[in-house]
Amino acid sequence: MNYLKLTFDKLDVGALNDQVAHESCGAVSLFVGTTRDNFEGKTVVLLEYEAYEAMAIKTMNLLCEEVRARWPDVVNIGIHHRLGTVPVKEASVVIAISSPHRKSSLEAVHFTIDELKKSVPVWKKELYDGEGSSEWKENSECTWSKKYKDNHIL
Repeated sequence: MNYLKLTFDKLDVGALNDQVAHESCGAVSLFVGTTRDNFEGKTVVLLEYEAYEAMAIKTMNLLCEEVRARWPDVVNIGIHHRLGTVPVKEASVVIAISSPHRKSSLEAVHFTIDELKKSVPVWKKELYDGEGSSEWKENSECTWSKKYKDNHIL
């Protein structure tokens, strides 16, 4: 089963872990992405996330299909992404995947966060300490980003 959510509420890592756990599985692997307090010498005070919500959920479902095609023994997949403001140290994204053995769930979690950043339409703005400055961030993994195009032959 897939447990997908975009929410303005604080993410509950333990609840998602419990949701994806299954009696046939000996592994639940987790990735928790949090807001850090710095970027390129600037002090970050919080992040703001926006999404094209319908497309984000659709893309997350397609990502789950890809995970299941690559790791057929995966049982449950949970992807929760925060929207709105996310203070330093709080989770922005939680990915939880269960499988009978750790290898599949660990590999699938790694793949999922990388692909999520590449393809799911969620955007992040960093707000910096002092003068109220901010900057919309572009994931270098996104195939439509300038950073991606500068580093790949298309």
